[in-house]
Amino acid sequence: MSRAARLYPLRQTHIEPDDDALWNWAQNAQIGSRHQVQRPASEAELQRLIRESHGQIRVIGSKLSPGRMLHVSESDVLLDLSALSGQLASNEQSVTFGGATPLEQVYRSLTEMNRMLASSPGVIAIQTLAGAMATGTHGQGLQQSSIADEALAIRMVLADGSVREFVRGEADFPAAQVSLGALGIVTAVTLRTEPLCIFTCHKNAVSADTLEEDLLRWNNDYPLSKAWWFVDDNLMHFWNAHEASDDERQRYEAQGRQVVEHDGEGDDSLNDTIDQTLAHMHRDTQIQGKGGKQFRTVTRFRDFTDVTGDIYQLFCRGIAVPQINVEIGVPLAKTPAIIRRIKQWYAEHRPHMHYPIILRCTGASSAWLSPAADQPTCFFGFVVYYADDGSLSQEGLHFLTEVEKLLAEEGGRPHWGKYYDEERYNWREIYPQWDAFRALRNQLDPQGRLGNDYITPLLTD
Repeated sequence: MSRAARLYPLRQTHIEPDDDALWNWAQNAQIGSRHQVQRPASEAELQRLIRESHGQIRVIGSKLSPGRMLHVSESDVLLDLSALSGQLASNEQSVTFGGATPLEQVYRSLTEMNRMLASSPGVIAIQTLAGAMATGTHGQGLQQSSIADEALAIRMVLADGSVREFVRGEADFPAAQVSLGALGIVTAVTLRTEPLCIFTCHKNAVSADTLEEDLLRWNNDYPLSKAWWFVDDNLMHFWNAHEASDDERQRYEAQGRQVVEHDGEGDDSLNDTIDQTLAHMHRDTQIQGKGGKQFRTVTRFRDFTDVTGDIYQLFCRGIAVPQINVEIGVPLAKTPAIIRRIKQWYAEHRPHMHYPIILRCTGASSAWLSPAADQPTCFFGFVVYYADDGSLSQEGLHFLTEVEKLLAEEGGRPHWGKYYDEERYNWREIYPQWDAFRALRNQLDPQGRLGNDYITPLLTD
């Protein structure tokens, strides 16, 4: 198998309903067989299963991760923890959820309690809370970091079947925040909360000529900021949000807490760029017409308007479509120079742009293995959608390969739950606590039961 085929596998488009093979969500990798899946109904049952089983164990979660993160051998166990979900407890400052609770349920429960997390949400809400934390999932805004940074306590069943609760303030709590599923099986997470805030999000389109300065200014001036860089057209589309005014909040409440659009007709300044981007996507995916979820990720920018709503309504807007998604976090201080380097590289090579570059910045994370560990970080996101026949645009993949190489050279750290080429990174250099994490992992799971053919070598070399 070629390196590209290993990193970016083709998608299986026809899977028989009675097939015993179990695939990840994107259907580009088999992670095991259905008969290997165990579904414990309680934490105690999970403990018994671990003590009585042999071999390696991986939690499948929402199966959103690349297959290598989830795959186990035929004699090993795959865990479906969907029974260990839902709200378990709450007090005035925090709420505890089962580790397998989907983020959409977490966000819905908090909103109903007039609360929210201090962190901005990940855009894909079907992922589980434990899975989102384990991979370093984040939103946008320098005043916050990853979802894992809002954890106060993380309860795990360890590889020997015992239970341990990691509590904020303990020396090894930062290891448990982003754990890659290698320390234990998360059964419950206590999250700190704050009163629900209503935001007004201003949307605009401007030239990318001064992106190097603009991006830092937007993120310093607004608590929440997200941008899309349409490199072919040298345009930026950005969303900057601040706390809504009293009048805006009253309009939102009067509308039954539904998103309020401020301008009736909308701004059409991005429409031509959207049409051009859609033409590229249609060609690359071989999908004709205007159907397909992947196209809605761009068409929603047409005739854009400012809006008022809660943080989840405004920023948890991801549309789950099978794709190759690469996201690399780089030190915020180096971001202007990196943007200039990308501009120069683009001007020299004119690569094929399948989709705009997504830019999100966050504050420093306390988690040892967070891509934003110990430093404010700018995340560069890149997407290539699968075609109807399961293939991928080779031009689009070439762009992903080259831009990841560039960002890795600048000290970039990849999002653990997305696609990346592990050979490009010296983990010990980019993660100062790498050896401390490995030592704790060896202490808690000396036999490597919570690993697999990818995780074990990753944490051994």
